[in-house]
Amino acid sequence: MSDQALQTFNEQRFCDDLTAWYRENKRDLPWRKEKDPYKIWVSEIMLQQTRVDTVIPYFERFISLFPTPEALADAEEETVLKAWEGLGYYSRARNLQAAVREVSGTYGGRVPDTKKEVSSLKGVGPYTAGAILSIAYDKPEPAVDGNVMRVLSRNLAIYDDISKVGTRKRFEGIAESLVTRTVPSDFNQALMELGALICTPRSPSCLICPVQEHCRAREEGVQDLLPVKAKKKPPVAKSMKAAVIENGNGDILIERRPDTGLLAKLWQFPNCEDQSEDLSGIIEYLAGLGIPGVTAEEFTYVQHVRHVFSHIVWEIDVYKVKIPGSLPQDRDGLRWVKREDVDFFPFPVPHQKIIDYTLKGDMNE
Repeated sequence: MSDQALQTFNEQRFCDDLTAWYRENKRDLPWRKEKDPYKIWVSEIMLQQTRVDTVIPYFERFISLFPTPEALADAEEETVLKAWEGLGYYSRARNLQAAVREVSGTYGGRVPDTKKEVSSLKGVGPYTAGAILSIAYDKPEPAVDGNVMRVLSRNLAIYDDISKVGTRKRFEGIAESLVTRTVPSDFNQALMELGALICTPRSPSCLICPVQEHCRAREEGVQDLLPVKAKKKPPVAKSMKAAVIENGNGDILIERRPDTGLLAKLWQFPNCEDQSEDLSGIIEYLAGLGIPGVTAEEFTYVQHVRHVFSHIVWEIDVYKVKIPGSLPQDRDGLRWVKREDVDFFPFPVPHQKIIDYTLKGDMNE
């Protein structure tokens, strides 16, 4: 049964108008050059929480390194994380590789074309499944993300809170009703394209919108009030100190983050939460790594790094420390590396900033 919001709404004309606009105005994006389900899958995972302009060079480099599901399945995880470095949300890369290994082992390297099979792959939710099935295989499946909910909430004047699971389910039902009326690949991409280019979160370009005559929000003058979304709690600030440690051989100490949790398995410079004025927290942390006896006077302040995650803000004061010898010894999760080799390891963005300013800055002096 159709959603009541679709009553008196001309579904067919809306779909026809939107699809015609998309075919005339769609952006030339690398994952649109062919209907390769693997490449479409990679692009959709990369585009989660990330702008198109940012994704394009990452996508092109990633596909050049891993052109097929088999190539990605066979790659070392650290190589994949290094290729993903800077995109953030690294669990996306790990889940993608795990799922691709299943595709390689179970489906002979071919991305499955049924909702049940593709939805069973790790990291593939309803949106990604719908995008793969509709764009690559032209299956009439909805693909509902934030852009799509914004477009539909405005055109149908729906005031439900889009942060709620029930609201997303409602929009999936509406999209499912619409996608059956046209070419699924073009229609789903048209919804996304309209949300990205015209029906934007702020200051939507209603005067040039190809479906303006269908838009109930514009008719009621409430387009800036929709979609309704509950405000998130602001991220919590976390004061930290990091140490770039150089030994007597000129090597740099790096440590690997735990196998689970935020930024799992990436490399970083030794750091800890530390609000002290006397550096006691970081000194104690280094002692726990096997570097005892470092005094506050041996620390040289070099920079402050601020990085905002969705739920937390890292405020990192960065220091240099030189120690004699090479203690502690290399062990699992702790390694001395030559300064010029640091770039071979995958680091999270805040620690890349430390590399660029503190290490590469030194080398350029």
